[in-house]
Amino acid sequence: MLIAAFAILVSCRGEQGRPGEDGLDGISFLGSVYEIEGDFLPENDFRLYFEFPASADVYESDIVLVYILWEQAEGNNNQMMDVWRLLPQTVLLDEGILQYNFDYTFADVQIFLEGTLDFNDLLPAEALDQVFRIVVFPADFVLKNNLNIYDYDMMMKSLRITPEAIHKIDIGQVREIPEIN
Repeated sequence: MLIAAFAILVSCRGEQGRPGEDGLDGISFLGSVYEIEGDFLPENDFRLYFEFPASADVYESDIVLVYILWEQAEGNNNQMMDVWRLLPQTVLLDEGILQYNFDYTFADVQIFLEGTLDFNDLLPAEALDQVFRIVVFPADFVLKNNLNIYDYDMMMKSLRITPEAIHKIDIGQVREIPEIN
């Protein structure tokens, strides 16, 4: 009887967990980073649209964060370093308020402008060639590791994502934005 009970328990399986990659310390998680570059134009309603590739496993329970390349600064070793800021980011201009913001689903990300000024009057530095990094990772990873999501460099180190692992996609002048029903 004990052998039969043991056989039943051993043969039972629960739901399979989310796929992941074994970490250096045995923790399994899956994180992805996509870098996109594009222009905020009247033709695209001042929005950049990014659809996750079919090969990407993005779940409704995942966290998606978007960072903007804010500037480049000289580091301690006299080399230029990228400065990334978590969206939303608000800029106070003489003409009014400009905010870079985003929303997402498990299928896509939209980065858009909000504010009190006429976006047609933006300077090229405010609207053109904007670079963003979209970071996707399981929500429980942040909670378990008590991560500071505002610190981009720390996030990349925690996710063990190297610059070579970032998927760079030039979305350019996206003119077709899907209709929202």
